Amino acid sequence: MALNKHRESFLYTKMTELDLIENIDFAKGNGLVTTIAQDAATGEVLMVAYMNAESFQRTLQTKEAVYWSRSRQCLWHKGDQSGNIQKVKSIYLDCDGDAILLKIEQVGNAACHTGKRSCFYRQIDDTGIRDVGAQVFDPKEVYTK
Repeated sequence: MALNKHRESFLYTKMTELDLIENIDFAKGNGLVTTIAQDAATGEVLMVAYMNAESFQRTLQTKEAVYWSRSRQCLWHKGDQSGNIQKVKSIYLDCDGDAILLKIEQVGNAACHTGKRSCFYRQIDDTGIRDVGAQVFDPKEVYTK
């Protein structure tokens, strides 16, 4: 009974942003943790990205997904250009503290920069790789430099 009481107090303790960040092992991945975006309503895995401590903190503050772009080496607020933002409904941390699961509402219906609903639109089977994804928008029309 005492163990349950301790466990419940941990589960329901209000934590500051700093407390939450300290529970994530950013050091293991050289400052980054793998982050999965999953549709909160359907369970569909939409994408995998990376977060650092600052992007995680901004995600907590805005309730919208903010990632770290490894290619651009900067923060990336998902949907800034495309309008396809991710509203965060809940956040889960794995047992090792080195991976995050965001359950999100995908606004605009496309998570992938290719204009597909999900980044996981290529299915591997006995015949090779097939595109099974729904095209939501044309990236040439959305991303202009």
